[in-house]
Amino acid sequence: MTLTVKTGILPALNGGGEMLAILIGLVIGIGLPMQTSINSRLRSALGSPFLASLVSFGIGTAFLAVMTLIDQRSLLIGMPLLRTQPFWLWLGGLLGVIYLTGNIMLFPKLGSVQTVIFPVLGQILAGLLIDDLGLFYSPISQLTVVRGLGALLVITGVMITVAGNGWLERITGQAGLETVAEETPKVAHLMLWRLFGIFAGVLSATQTAVNGHLGEVLGSKIQAAYVSFLVGTVTLIVIVLVLRPPLMFQRNHGKSPWWMWIGGLLGALFVLGNVYLVPVIGTGFAVIIVLIGLMIGSLLIDQFGWLSSEKNPVTLLQLGGLLVMIIGVVVIRLL
Repeated sequence: MTLTVKTGILPALNGGGEMLAILIGLVIGIGLPMQTSINSRLRSALGSPFLASLVSFGIGTAFLAVMTLIDQRSLLIGMPLLRTQPFWLWLGGLLGVIYLTGNIMLFPKLGSVQTVIFPVLGQILAGLLIDDLGLFYSPISQLTVVRGLGALLVITGVMITVAGNGWLERITGQAGLETVAEETPKVAHLMLWRLFGIFAGVLSATQTAVNGHLGEVLGSKIQAAYVSFLVGTVTLIVIVLVLRPPLMFQRNHGKSPWWMWIGGLLGALFVLGNVYLVPVIGTGFAVIIVLIGLMIGSLLIDQFGWLSSEKNPVTLLQLGGLLVMIIGVVVIRLL
């Protein structure tokens, strides 16, 4: 099957396009943990995760609106297109907000390690299923035993990279009793939160596929990213108004760095990159490539203490986990 990729001011991918797409996926993946750190700083300054998300989405929407005007000369979408296309085509931004909010809810319940692992599991499983069935008009790439093995290697690599140091400390007896107690499940209902984490990951992969097809329908990757961000911004405006910000939000009046306002730009580039990737390499592979970039970005932030974060030197075990992930990608794509 031949895919015709429509673009505005973006160059078409052909010939060595898959390698370029992989590079784009790695770059936007590396930027994702940076966006998370930046938005965390914004949340601290504004006093609310929802208000911080709204500001981030709003800045990203404004940036993409300008880019869309340059690319398409208009922000409007024709009514015939709105009437003839399936309703789910316009819900990518809503799915993104649910995923973002889900992570906010998961962190205090599961801790940082499980908040990464379970959504990642959902992302990979959903991505492979979407490709296998061609859901949301994604390019079909059938799920085989070899691809399944590669996905398992990627998940294993994620677990080693994220949680390997903690496991090693437990085995060697270096972890304190308090650390072990904090990471030990206290009640059975935590399984529900883990399942919700997987579900949130499924929504994230679905957003990637939906936005990818939206870019094909609109004939503009930039406009598709703009529509997704606009829907997310409107959703967050409703949430913030329901929460009555004047009564609930308290701003931190301490000195704030200038870079805490650029998270929305990174988020916009992330969504735009995903819209660009799906028609070229499929949803499942796009999710996995971005995931590897995310792990690389997280390790770089830990190693060098970027964005005012504490330095946490990368270990050989974490590098080994990253290598396992890369082997998994090779198995999925080449074998």
